Amino acid sequence: MIVRLILHLLLLLLVAPLLLGVITKTKAFFAGRIGAPFLQPYYDLARLWRKECVFSRSTSWVFRAGPVVGLVVPILASLLIPFGALPAPFSFSGDLILFVYLFGLARFFTAAAALDTGSSFEGMGAAREVTFSCLAEPTVLFCLIVLARLADGQLSLNALLGPSLQAAWGPSASSLGLVVVCLMVVLLVENSRIPFDDPNTHLELTMIHEVMVLDHSGPAFGMIMYGAALKLMVMGSLVVRLVFPWQTGNWLLDAGVYLGGLLLLAVLIGVVESIMARLRLVRIPQILIGTTLLSVFALVLVLR
Repeated sequence: MIVRLILHLLLLLLVAPLLLGVITKTKAFFAGRIGAPFLQPYYDLARLWRKECVFSRSTSWVFRAGPVVGLVVPILASLLIPFGALPAPFSFSGDLILFVYLFGLARFFTAAAALDTGSSFEGMGAAREVTFSCLAEPTVLFCLIVLARLADGQLSLNALLGPSLQAAWGPSASSLGLVVVCLMVVLLVENSRIPFDDPNTHLELTMIHEVMVLDHSGPAFGMIMYGAALKLMVMGSLVVRLVFPWQTGNWLLDAGVYLGGLLLLAVLIGVVESIMARLRLVRIPQILIGTTLLSVFALVLVLR
């Protein structure tokens, strides 16, 4: 148990920043540039953690708690979800609800930290972030209900994403395909990726997540960046497990399939960000409502 927990955490903490590097490198390839090295996110984190934090006198402990909660929550959530065919260290009936609302807790503290600065600009970003997340949350819940139905009513992520998933692809391929599409959209929304947000933008009226963290610096901003990478890996693990449901029983081979799937997912995100423009803000709620309807339709298909 202890060994599995340590390996699970090492896999998360060491691999997560690499996904950001792969996305950046893919976008550079499409733009005809060499781009930053794959390990650039590690260098950026090391540089930020060597700096000092600067806090405004108008902020409170809420502003300082935001980055900490944003870093700790993905680590806790990762303990509830399998990494590919590798089972989660902790599992209990109903842990899927805790998994969803752990990220809700992180979102609350991030938005509260932005509001704590007293900046109407950061308040605008927080309002957009919370609005989009509220629209994406039903999609996640309906997708998990579909998986629970296919797992004979079990409410544990280990059971939902366990060996039974491979057998479910035969008779329920259409439902699982819709679930993959819906979760992919939620992945892009929750991680502030194009076409819903641009993590590299500096246009004041279009920023969403980035505007909420403008006043953070040094190690605090490093925790925000690291937490974002961890969140991307944890949520990406859902998509990877659904697309690659095979389980060989060989730990090294299963880990290799999982890591390969994560890298392919990062490349796919880079391709999407390279070939698509950012959507207008008024279109994003329409798409998120559409994914909710798709997830409901997937549930109807498995209830036939």
